[in-house]
Amino acid sequence: MAAEVSNFVLSIEDNEDGWGPSSATVPDKFKDVPYYAPYNKGDKLGKAADWQQREFKQNRGGYSKDKEGGNAMFQFYSTEEDSSFTTVDSSKNQTKSRYGAKRFQNKYQNVRQFRGPTNQNSGWSQTASAGRGKQAPRKHQNLPNRWTQQTITTKRFGEVKRREPSVQVQESWTLVEDIEFTRLNRLSIDTEPQPEDLKKCGSLESYDKSFDRVTSRTERILEKSDRVFFSVTTSEDPIIKQFVSDDVGEVYATDAILKYLMVCTRSIYPWDVLVHREGERLFLDKRDKSQFDFLTVNETSQEPPDDAKESINSPSNLGKEATWINQLFSQQVLAKSEKPTVQYEPNPFQQEGENVSATAYRYRKWDVGDYTLVARTEIDGIFGENLLTIKCQNEFDPKVQGDWRKTIDAQKGSILATELKNNSYKLAQWTIQALLAGTDNIKLGYVSRANPRDPTNHIILGTQDYKPKEFAQQISLNMKNAWAVLKYLIDKCMAQPPGEYILMRDPERGVLKLFALPQGEVVKNNDSQ
Repeated sequence: MAAEVSNFVLSIEDNEDGWGPSSATVPDKFKDVPYYAPYNKGDKLGKAADWQQREFKQNRGGYSKDKEGGNAMFQFYSTEEDSSFTTVDSSKNQTKSRYGAKRFQNKYQNVRQFRGPTNQNSGWSQTASAGRGKQAPRKHQNLPNRWTQQTITTKRFGEVKRREPSVQVQESWTLVEDIEFTRLNRLSIDTEPQPEDLKKCGSLESYDKSFDRVTSRTERILEKSDRVFFSVTTSEDPIIKQFVSDDVGEVYATDAILKYLMVCTRSIYPWDVLVHREGERLFLDKRDKSQFDFLTVNETSQEPPDDAKESINSPSNLGKEATWINQLFSQQVLAKSEKPTVQYEPNPFQQEGENVSATAYRYRKWDVGDYTLVARTEIDGIFGENLLTIKCQNEFDPKVQGDWRKTIDAQKGSILATELKNNSYKLAQWTIQALLAGTDNIKLGYVSRANPRDPTNHIILGTQDYKPKEFAQQISLNMKNAWAVLKYLIDKCMAQPPGEYILMRDPERGVLKLFALPQGEVVKNNDSQ
């Protein structure tokens, strides 16, 4: 057996003219049989002959088989045409079923035919709902055709209006880095930093519990107030300046700025933060009269407010109205007394003779990664021993927001769910402020315009109470991600050389842009805002 194997010789024919067997090596009985198709060295090996393959052609509404089918190399085509040969269909005529792709054609054709009255003298359309013998009433004659693709496209996928940036980027600015929201959403931190109190200033008044019993039937008018509110930036706070001289930390900010950064991935409107890098310290500031001084309304809604500046329901006017309402509401729900319930150290921003709001400022610090963060937080009230954060949602158009007067008593949860969809960023910011300040409860009020066309008079329809941590879970706010985002942004800024920077939210894309500014650059507000 070994000898037979050793004497075995394998003969290999080499085709120098192409690929595959050469014509000289093909047996005579197979030379005239077209069993193979021409091959190329780049083709993938498959079947030598496929007698069952069917090609599909894409038609409108689906796919259909190719009548000829199979590989074109194996198709038979007659070279002689017999014009005298015809076929006769002897089968019975079959009526096509209405359960095909066009079974709704007549129905929607009737609907699409409605264009308003065809007879100018009468208020009825002669073509509407022709299949049912119904006529369109006069009140619909001026409505657009809701069933056309053009109208649907305009409503659902309408023209996207370009937003202007919060500040105009100058040619002298240098782009340091683009930070995408998708990257920030994946961040997390093992444990949340624990706060340490440094100082408390200001005063607190007790919450009036009678506002918990307010309903749509016992509504209260929102009262005007002459109390003064402060929105002082980080570098101008005298208490923070003292902490800087005492070298308490490396990063300094306020809760008004931190709430923008920690949940920035929920934002839609553009905003910006000034970043000052001085030695080993980092200051996060806001510009004067910037968007930080005003709330947003329906920012995350699928139908945002009208962009017309002269409209009372424009984003800027609604923001001013919502900020004003929140200030009035936070003071009206407090029990009036000659002396405050709790008095801390004097208000650092109060001037002599000023009637300031009952607000306490709580200065705290956290260890965020390799740096110590020092921030000023705010407390709005107290009830018993519980510290309160007091905020309110406002209804400006019952047609858009569902008419709170009719639903608030029985469906507060539904109203809150709608507000969470339309104001996700704002609610997350308020929750961040409550958690940073360490308050025990969030008092959330519901305020509506007395008249939808009057933005100056409002009524209180009700209130709700939440624990900040429970409310954070209810609105899907992940604090480990929020702290991780803040740590990431602090590390990015601290990695830059000393100087002036600006961190901007891109008006079109989910991106934060970090720009380096020339020395002494003054960032001005965008006049188009």
